[in-house]
Amino acid sequence: MIYAMCFLFFLVGLYGVLVKRNLIKIILGSGIMGYALNLYLVLIGYREGGGFPIHLPDETPKAMVDPLTQALVLTSIVIELATTALLVSLAIKIYQHYQTLDIHAVRRLKG
Repeated sequence: MIYAMCFLFFLVGLYGVLVKRNLIKIILGSGIMGYALNLYLVLIGYREGGGFPIHLPDETPKAMVDPLTQALVLTSIVIELATTALLVSLAIKIYQHYQTLDIHAVRRLKG
């Protein structure tokens, strides 16, 4: 069920990127797609009843969550933050130059 929600979130983000005309909405759609992928990665690494992936000397090893997916998600969050900052800075420059955030209007204005 929760995997279907991840897919649904991804589709919502994809809809925002493909259909919306406003640059800010497109950037938000891109962010929603990233969050959906991060949630999916976290769910892949989750193990029911699993502990943290650190072995202590006086404890017996037990089932653990997968630390690789957690590392991938942390890396993805950092990359997504940088990408969002870049997209927002480009949107600000486009707005300063064309006085609009509508991508169809920007495409027609050229120059």
